[in-house]
Amino acid sequence: MFVRHALPGERVLALVTEERKGFLRADAVQILRPSPDRVVPPCPFAGPGACGGCDWQHVSWEAQRRLKAQVLHEQLQRLGGLSDVPELSVLPLPGGPLSWRTRVQYAVDGEGRAGFHPHRSSAVIPIDSCRIAHPAIQALPITDRQWPPGSTVEAAVSSAGDTAILPRANRTGPPSGPVPQIREHAAGHEWRLAAGGFWQVHPHAVEAFTGTVLEQLAPAAAERAWDLYGGAGVFAAALAPHCGPITVVESDARAVAAGRRALRDLTNVTFARGDVAQVLANPRWRRVDLVVLDPPRSGAGRAVVAAIAARAPRAVSYVACDPAAFARDVRTFGELGYELSAVRAFDSFPMTMHFETIGLLTPRRGAA
Repeated sequence: MFVRHALPGERVLALVTEERKGFLRADAVQILRPSPDRVVPPCPFAGPGACGGCDWQHVSWEAQRRLKAQVLHEQLQRLGGLSDVPELSVLPLPGGPLSWRTRVQYAVDGEGRAGFHPHRSSAVIPIDSCRIAHPAIQALPITDRQWPPGSTVEAAVSSAGDTAILPRANRTGPPSGPVPQIREHAAGHEWRLAAGGFWQVHPHAVEAFTGTVLEQLAPAAAERAWDLYGGAGVFAAALAPHCGPITVVESDARAVAAGRRALRDLTNVTFARGDVAQVLANPRWRRVDLVVLDPPRSGAGRAVVAAIAARAPRAVSYVACDPAAFARDVRTFGELGYELSAVRAFDSFPMTMHFETIGLLTPRRGAA
């Protein structure tokens, strides 16, 4: 039984919300014996049957990070096949657990009010403001006005201070009207991106992640690098002053175009648009020393991991947003002669169960 709104060690009254073969889902609707880690949720819209965006509003911030570290440890043992996992911690990013999210998508109910869906539901809970949203997003005129019923509204604030509102007819449809651009700053460069394009949602994430990747890879002047699933090339921009040729592989055309514009002054950075597995299947991609691997939530998968290992890079820095997918790929790397040499995790999604892990994979000592 998977029980939301509860904590380990608590005694609760749980209401079953879904029955599946082999497991149940439930909500803790009454806390009979609370954990010392339980706090009063700072958001009045958190709780059973309410907004489903935050998993852990009822958990102290320190305990959230401790639970995430336990999840990572367990996944590396069970799915990663590692018997000797060192003690892990999930590091906080500056700013605290509230007012951090720079991209927010609102749903609109049948009366034109903006809000969020409950967990695993298509209903809409109207709100006055989102407590984890960046203050510049909370200040935008979204929750205090009417929108077309059934539409969605996406809001963004950039590292340069730009803000944008993108109405959409539905969740997956194109924006209703021109797509505004916003500026993002990182690694000494400026990107101009569609407001709905991908960028890390925590304002301090890019600096923390690029710094960790640089530290793990320790690039040398002549070394060749790949930035796989590289988006607009943020990691490539950070690596460029320290190593030789860098190739960014990305399938999204808008991200590639934005990256080429932003990094046109970096003569050692090139972009290859295409699916990573298909690009690496080309035998002409022979030699590489360093790899930044930043796959989607589903992970890189065996074909991509095998293609990387076949080129025998001296170091791979794996940036993961899902600990289970990360652990599965770590196991595959292990089968192919690589070991997990270092791990650093960041609480880049406070108040939720999500976090980011960056692991260093190097050839196993004594491996052929």
